[in-house]
Amino acid sequence: MIFIFEGMKILIIEDEKDLTEDIANYLVNENYLCESASDYHEAIEKIYLHEYDCILLDLMLPGGDGLSILNELKKQNKQDGVIIISAKNSLEDKVAGLKLGADDYLAKPFHLAELSARIHSLIRRKQFDSNNIIVQNELTIDIQAKTVTAKDTPINLTKKEFDLLLFFIGNKNRVLSKGALAEHLSGDLADMFDNHDFVYAHVKNLKKKLKESGYGGYLKTIYGTGYKWEL
Repeated sequence: MIFIFEGMKILIIEDEKDLTEDIANYLVNENYLCESASDYHEAIEKIYLHEYDCILLDLMLPGGDGLSILNELKKQNKQDGVIIISAKNSLEDKVAGLKLGADDYLAKPFHLAELSARIHSLIRRKQFDSNNIIVQNELTIDIQAKTVTAKDTPINLTKKEFDLLLFFIGNKNRVLSKGALAEHLSGDLADMFDNHDFVYAHVKNLKKKLKESGYGGYLKTIYGTGYKWEL
């Protein structure tokens, strides 16, 4: 099944037909081109024949498993980005998948807006990783060293603030809801919170530190909706 649309190319490896269609329909509206594979053998054939900007990979598949597909990608030295989407939520599966080269892990059920943001961020990050340095006007971000400077002045960010900054930059000019930010920061635990005040606190601290450094004011509050890194 192929959903033709101009844009970045996504492979959805998932045996749940309704979920595949929901994901594909959403991503097509986000200007992605989506293909799908519903079992292990179809997935292997597609990754042999094509290159993808991002692969969404379920771990439980008819005819094989997602970890074996990650092994194949590694053997072929493929550079496709991989996000595991799976109901299997054990730490062992997550660690095994990341060790085999997956870039991210999103447990079912998830919000499609969060999945889209993760894909966008992953593709941006893949582009950034060619030199591990992101330069945006007066800001310089070293992904490996996890340092940020503005006009050569260091900005001391917490891990959450640094992750948020990368997430905003990776999704520049896109409005990110508080819900999407909560899921990015806390994963499956986001639904356990009564509200998203912790998101507001992290964003407020990040904006304060960036403002004090003299950056260009790119992080905007979109009232009633969320936030946007605007360039």
